[in-house]
Amino acid sequence: MSTRSALIEQLRGYRPADAHEERMRVRILEFVVAHADCFRRTLAGGHVTGSAWVVNRERTHTLLVHHRRLGKWLQPGGHAEEETDALAVAVREAEEETGLRVRPVSPLIFDLDAHDIPERKKEAAHVHYDIRFLVEADMARRVVVSPESRAAEWVRLDHVAAVNTDESVLRMVRKTSA
Repeated sequence: MSTRSALIEQLRGYRPADAHEERMRVRILEFVVAHADCFRRTLAGGHVTGSAWVVNRERTHTLLVHHRRLGKWLQPGGHAEEETDALAVAVREAEEETGLRVRPVSPLIFDLDAHDIPERKKEAAHVHYDIRFLVEADMARRVVVSPESRAAEWVRLDHVAAVNTDESVLRMVRKTSA
């Protein structure tokens, strides 16, 4: 996926796991269609972000980072810099935040979520229209913690709910375990 139009096409063809994710798909699609500059971080109200659901080859663990500002265990992800390719954003962010090389399992969207980001000193409240991709990494490699995080750890899929009860994260666990 290399353009906004390709993202629109993928969003139109994406089949959500449940009614909540379908609402997210519609919301994200409407946003991307309405904003030619949907990846631009300075766009008032929100922007497209890319996240990587990092799993081991056996699909027994996921790699979560403890986000410094949000104080939560989450999948790696973040903002497009000059990119207009959500998969490239997800891969870059996963590698920057963990120090690992990751490999996309598929170029297709794995999950979708739109979530509010609270106001901060230098930034107004806004929405992250998050496009998530399934990627693999080698658990035997050393994980590096980025300055954006307090920690990064492999977590067994059946233990994720002990560190994060967000429905969108638990939905990715269910998708991985299916």
